[in-house]
Amino acid sequence: MPQGDKSKYTEKQKRKAAHIEESYEDKGVPHDEAERRAWASVNKDDGGGKKPGGSGRGTETGHPAAHKGGRAGGAAAASRTPAERSASAKKAAATRKKRAQGS
Repeated sequence: MPQGDKSKYTEKQKRKAAHIEESYEDKGVPHDEAERRAWASVNKDDGGGKKPGGSGRGTETGHPAAHKGGRAGGAAAASRTPAERSASAKKAAATRKKRAQGS
């Protein structure tokens, strides 16, 4: 299979890549870069093309990239003291109030 050939990918993987590509383009990423990132994401999730047949048929991929979010969340807050977190929250509230009055 030559590089760039998508014949071994399932229809679901192709749809997934198209959706990811569209999302990147909405964020202003150029088409070629968006396409490259989309297929990289599909490969990371599923480990490449998964057409049925052979010993790998029916194996669960686990979708590692799709479950990565939130793992590192809270690490920054946990390393700060309650006083620092409170000061930050008060500053954020003041900023929101100031911006609400300005508009």
